[in-house]
Amino acid sequence: MKVDLPDEQATLAFGARLAQALEPGVVIYLCGDLGSGKTTLVRGVLRGLDYTGNVKSPTYTLVELYAISRLNLHHFDFYRFSQPEEYLDAGLDEYFQGGAVCLVEWPDKAGEYLVPADLRIGLAVAGSGRMAELTSSTEAGRACLTKLRRQSPG
Repeated sequence: MKVDLPDEQATLAFGARLAQALEPGVVIYLCGDLGSGKTTLVRGVLRGLDYTGNVKSPTYTLVELYAISRLNLHHFDFYRFSQPEEYLDAGLDEYFQGGAVCLVEWPDKAGEYLVPADLRIGLAVAGSGRMAELTSSTEAGRACLTKLRRQSPG
């Protein structure tokens, strides 16, 4: 599934749509270069779940935890990892076992230690906007995509 995101508002709106398709325990990899809109998309998801607080990238803290709405959401950023073993050293694997929705920026930095994604969202700069490409690899990921396709884009 490809989604054109012509500006920041479109990215936030798509994140809010994604929020309505999420179920507990879904793991989503957010992939893309710096500035591709990963944290903006997470902000849209959180706004879609009626979270009104500050949303920042967990680049230094590694994880931000949100207990909101009908879901617990964990937002990870592994950008600063220089080797995959840092994921194990940080003890983050326990966060993926509690049924929370896990949104992971820079998942490749955790290598083979990270649980597989249900849904992968690749974000890329496209002109002055962004393009999102969503792929699923599990039944939970396919269910999420099916819900997204059934929603109206507005």
